[in-house]
Amino acid sequence: MSSGRRGDRGGGGGDRGGGGGGDEDMYDEGEGVTITTSKGVRAVKSFDDMGLREDLLRGIYSYGFEKPSAIQQRAMLPICQGRDVIAQAQSGTGKSSLIAMIICQRVDIKLREVQALVLSPTRELAQQTEKLVLAIGDFMNIQAHACVGGHSIAEDIRKLDHGVHCVSGTPGRVNDMCQRQKLRTRATKMLVLDEADEMLNMNFQEQIYNCYRYLPPDCQVVVVSATLPQEVLQITQQFMTDPVRILVKRDELTLEGIKQFFVGVEREEWKFDTLCDLYDTLTITQAVIFCNTKRKVDWLTEKMRQNNFTVSSMHGDMPQKEREAIMGEFRGGSTRVLITTDVWARGLDVQQVSLVINYDLPNNRELYIHRIGRSGRFGRKGVAINFVKSDDVKILRDIEQYYATQIDEMPLNVAELI
Repeated sequence: MSSGRRGDRGGGGGDRGGGGGGDEDMYDEGEGVTITTSKGVRAVKSFDDMGLREDLLRGIYSYGFEKPSAIQQRAMLPICQGRDVIAQAQSGTGKSSLIAMIICQRVDIKLREVQALVLSPTRELAQQTEKLVLAIGDFMNIQAHACVGGHSIAEDIRKLDHGVHCVSGTPGRVNDMCQRQKLRTRATKMLVLDEADEMLNMNFQEQIYNCYRYLPPDCQVVVVSATLPQEVLQITQQFMTDPVRILVKRDELTLEGIKQFFVGVEREEWKFDTLCDLYDTLTITQAVIFCNTKRKVDWLTEKMRQNNFTVSSMHGDMPQKEREAIMGEFRGGSTRVLITTDVWARGLDVQQVSLVINYDLPNNRELYIHRIGRSGRFGRKGVAINFVKSDDVKILRDIEQYYATQIDEMPLNVAELI
């Protein structure tokens, strides 16, 4: 990503006050969680003490939040003060609701123009953000719209012409709307990159830069993710000004409250029988089963159904309407077992999921934490079960070492742990 127009924003960001790079503060949150922040970042333990607008507070409390999570306690104030912020926290700790809250706080409801732009790597995550903004901003009459592929372009244009305060979208469709001059960004004061590690890999870099070029020079940038490898942090230097950092140390990213197990399956064809044996355990609550390819998802779904097991499935090649219908059924609890690819691994919150099965171990270490983070959301308990072939043992050991965690052999009483 080229550094482009960043010089327009006053270089090192000195006019925004200190607190960016160098010095750090560390906080021990208990339960093995330590948060490292830029110097001077303080934790505000109550929503009431954050100086939020009254109608937003009503929305937060009526949505069911009682007190801010660790990342919300530290990130809300700097973002609301207009600072660029890099926020990294475990899955299920309130990053998505943080995004919704800061948008509701920052926009001017009287100005019917796009003031906040959120970019996400998947359509489902972009739509979830739109729904959260509308729910938390319910008492403010905030207008938000999801701009994602697979939906009517004419409907996007109609909504944008009518005027919205916030757009949550995927880079391709957002860029298209900007090029058509239907998504006008003259009033945009905040860009949020959700799941930034995925957004800043080679797949999206160019599209994000194309969107970024349309933004005003002083637009605030907020970067949010559960994992932020060093190379991604380096890329952020090109388009952020003296950012405040709020980071969870890597070796503490393993998710508290999620028990991790493996089942040894010597050969690929043994996985299916193992899954069938586990089926009754899966339907105690709701379970997500991850495969590495769309073809494998289709194959496994068909094979389970042939054996009279009820499952649903979802991947990126399905029509958008079908994906939404499946998500709706799973959220509503009418389907209990979902087979999917990593399109589902990032940020999608279904409260009842307490079991994740990695039918295939993920292709990279970062994806592991995103997948198993589907269970145990916001402090609830969860179980992750990994199917491990003989030649996967090295990958499993690598994941254990990377996250300084322990993955034990699955016990016979696993159903009691869910």
